Amino acid sequence: MTGRDLAATLSGHVSGLATTVRVLGRAGVIRPYGPRTLANIGLVVARWGTGPAGGFATLAARSPHQVGVVDELGELTWGELHRRSNSLARALAERGVKEGDSVAVMCRNHRGFIDASIATAKLGADILYLNTAFAGPQLVDVLEREAPSLVVHDEEFTGLLAGAHVERRVLAWTDGDGGPETLEQLVSAYDEGDLQPPERHARIVILTSGTTGAPKGAPRKEAGIDAAVSLLSRMPLRAGWRTHIAAPLFHTWGFAHLALAMLLGSTVVLRRSFDPATALRTAQDERCQSMVVIPVMLQRMLALDPAELDGIDLGRVQVVASSGSALPATLAQAWMDRFGDNLYNIYGSTEVAYASIATPEDLRADPTSAGKPPYGTVVKILGEDGSELPQGETGRIFVGNGLLFEGYTSGDTKESIDGLMSSGDVGYYDEAGRLHVAGRDDDMIVSGGENVFPQEVEDCLVAHEHVGEVAAIGVADDAYGQRLRAFVVRTGEVSQDQLRDHVKAHLARFKVPRDIVFLDELPRNATGKVLKRELAETSDEDQG
Repeated sequence: MTGRDLAATLSGHVSGLATTVRVLGRAGVIRPYGPRTLANIGLVVARWGTGPAGGFATLAARSPHQVGVVDELGELTWGELHRRSNSLARALAERGVKEGDSVAVMCRNHRGFIDASIATAKLGADILYLNTAFAGPQLVDVLEREAPSLVVHDEEFTGLLAGAHVERRVLAWTDGDGGPETLEQLVSAYDEGDLQPPERHARIVILTSGTTGAPKGAPRKEAGIDAAVSLLSRMPLRAGWRTHIAAPLFHTWGFAHLALAMLLGSTVVLRRSFDPATALRTAQDERCQSMVVIPVMLQRMLALDPAELDGIDLGRVQVVASSGSALPATLAQAWMDRFGDNLYNIYGSTEVAYASIATPEDLRADPTSAGKPPYGTVVKILGEDGSELPQGETGRIFVGNGLLFEGYTSGDTKESIDGLMSSGDVGYYDEAGRLHVAGRDDDMIVSGGENVFPQEVEDCLVAHEHVGEVAAIGVADDAYGQRLRAFVVRTGEVSQDQLRDHVKAHLARFKVPRDIVFLDELPRNATGKVLKRELAETSDEDQG
């Protein structure tokens, strides 16, 4: 390394440290603690790491009496969570869970999800989060492939798990007595004293949505402080806030905010199931300063009766953090017009975590954009030959940050070029440096020799005053190779020809969908993503 290289490296470290201090200071994370508390925090991190085991233990060390979790059963302090997870970890160990194993968790948003996560991590076992919307065959396939040694699940999922060959199970949320192996019974039956840390730290395994194929396990090691700094650099969350996480905790976005709570000391407010009116009332009544949602939740909340919305006061809410699927431009504008400029939209994926963040200012300036990359994140638009494309040209989106996943549990991985990983999408940068996502790289269709990205057509159609939701796919066409078919959920009277004319007035003629199918609702998974595979299967049946 030359002197110039060394100077550049040191300069980068100093700049990075300055950014970290500035962002964490603004968020209220850097604060004065007594020598004993600081020593305890340092010891916990050194022994347990920064994952669920160490992160929540540090909260117990610095704020043991602060309320950490609020759910339908009441409140738990950080100290209580720490002790409960110690007891549960001993119970799981007695049931055969050992270091290097994995424990599957199929729970809705409640304390049991957190208890199981921390306890598993304290044993040095990996945590496999199961999607609560998966069908029985999907669950059986996932559990056979991932082979967890034990499953912690809510009682309501017992039937779905009936065909799975995992004998050791613990019931989390129960509506009755639940039998002899409930989480609450185990917590109360075992010693709550501190444990010895394992030699390995747990990994978090989050499943991909399975919208285009079988769900894949995407493991990720525990994130360091840089991951939080990246998110906080463009989203002004603050230490000590009360946060209603409405997004599913098993999803990357919901879990990200549970992980942020370990740093910020946020009080996490949970409700087992999402209901639009209940979510708004929860944020209001629990005095929340932030909400964590997926776009379809915003849509359902805004669809409530105007009189009911008029009775909601979200004046305390300063950040509404949305991610998980595409955010329609009209939805972003409608939310901010109703509840103020508090909406932050995050673009990313299970594999690359977050790639860009659109602030309220970005969404007001151009609601179709995905914003700009946060601190510590590089996003490039690459051509088919791997070279970087100039501003304005559409190509594949590649992302580099400290949160890239390690490869699927199957051994496969996403394509990488020069340390940047494919997000699986295509897009471009505009003149203001904002990222625009045109759609999935495998969604593009070629119709009559022209490239068409369905998302552009979807955005155009959903802007019509009588359209609520849209999904577009390519179907086979004898004359043009492929043609576009749009599935539309109407909110008022509008015909197919009127919608075609609307697209024709805003986009090139070859982007006008030849087929428009009206549906009562679009098929979605638990994180709000449209299941285009089901729409394609319906189209195949129609053509057959």
